[in-house]
Amino acid sequence: MRVEGFAAAGYDEVRQVFQRLLDDGQETGAGLSVWRSGREVVRLSAGWTDAARRRPWRGDTLVQSYSMSKPFAALAALVAVRDGALALDEPVAAHWREYGVRGKELTTLRHILTHQAGQPRFPAEAGRLDLLDNAGLRASLAEAAPEYVPGTGLGEHALTYGHLIDGLLRAGAGTTLGEMFNDVVRPALDLDAWFGLPANALRRVADLEYAERDWPSRLSAAPWLEIPAGVLDIERMNSRVWRQAVFGAVNLHTTASAMAGFFAVLNSPDGPVRRLLGPELHTEFLASQVTGHDEVFGTRLTWTLGFVRDRSKIAKGGIGGSAAWWSLRHHHACAYLTRRLADHSRAAEIATALGDDLSVVGED
Repeated sequence: MRVEGFAAAGYDEVRQVFQRLLDDGQETGAGLSVWRSGREVVRLSAGWTDAARRRPWRGDTLVQSYSMSKPFAALAALVAVRDGALALDEPVAAHWREYGVRGKELTTLRHILTHQAGQPRFPAEAGRLDLLDNAGLRASLAEAAPEYVPGTGLGEHALTYGHLIDGLLRAGAGTTLGEMFNDVVRPALDLDAWFGLPANALRRVADLEYAERDWPSRLSAAPWLEIPAGVLDIERMNSRVWRQAVFGAVNLHTTASAMAGFFAVLNSPDGPVRRLLGPELHTEFLASQVTGHDEVFGTRLTWTLGFVRDRSKIAKGGIGGSAAWWSLRHHHACAYLTRRLADHSRAAEIATALGDDLSVVGED
């Protein structure tokens, strides 16, 4: 397979690594983008967007990013904070009254955004619900007891993150996560990224595939992804109805260029993210909030209000291998988005070629 696109002078090794991933069969379809000093210095595409290998991956190919979705769901909530409809540290139950039961009376939006709300998975009772029963899934979270006292434990809210945010936005701001992102956040940041794809964008979407048939069963995060069933079901994930739905924890569809471009301006003092949120909330968005052992990741890490952060980067990855980050040391942004669901070794090799390290390390 041939790599298409461009790599500026000084990025030859990045292109070589990307080509090798294709040549070795580790990759069958992916996009790679690097931004530095306000411009895109690498934009590479390779492979195919479909199993039949008839549609080549292009610079504008969209793909589901899984947990890379979470910072964008967080932005939807933070716009409501900006507007005064919500506050980071008031009880969720002040707005979403059904939620304030069984030990969740003092759960806050900050707990949710930093994965400390004690609901890293949907309750067992939600196992009877369909993946796209948004109202039923929100209700299951409102009715359930947390797995630990909110604020006392840590674990990425793998599938619940978006439904918790959506429930609070509906109750407190009179809108939904999808509406807030697509109508306010996305235009303000000029992002080619969507929760709920419009019909005219469907032709650009890459189909997901497993690198190995038993990949889902070998995931360490599998216990947090089982309810509701279907989030790792390729047939379901590649369906039109899923792509046009909103599942805020995992189904943002976007391009490598859009993600790298977003991370490139993420902490800019005069960039679009700061203009969207305002100085104080922008600082909160990126600041280290909590460091500890994340039970889902299985390692010590630091969460901001949506990202993983350490001394060298602000980053977010998605299960299956997609990842994006801003290098605090080298002042460049990179995004690697893939359709071939495997581990993060491919993105890690690209990071190494850039002088970066994608290891998850908690700030001290």
